[in-house]
Amino acid sequence: MDKRDKKRSEVLKTKLAKLKQLLASAKQQQDEPDEVRNLEKQIAEATAELAKIKD
Repeated sequence: MDKRDKKRSEVLKTKLAKLKQLLASAKQQQDEPDEVRNLEKQIAEATAELAKIKD
């Protein structure tokens, strides 16, 4: 893993943590049902990209 991949990995980990917090609060409020689905999609995409970088 080169320097660029390490930096991208750190950014993705930070993004995942933020998205998980947003998802937890969105599940509690349930104002917009599409918001939960969109956040779950973003989490899946970020997780897949992180896995791709680690390989």
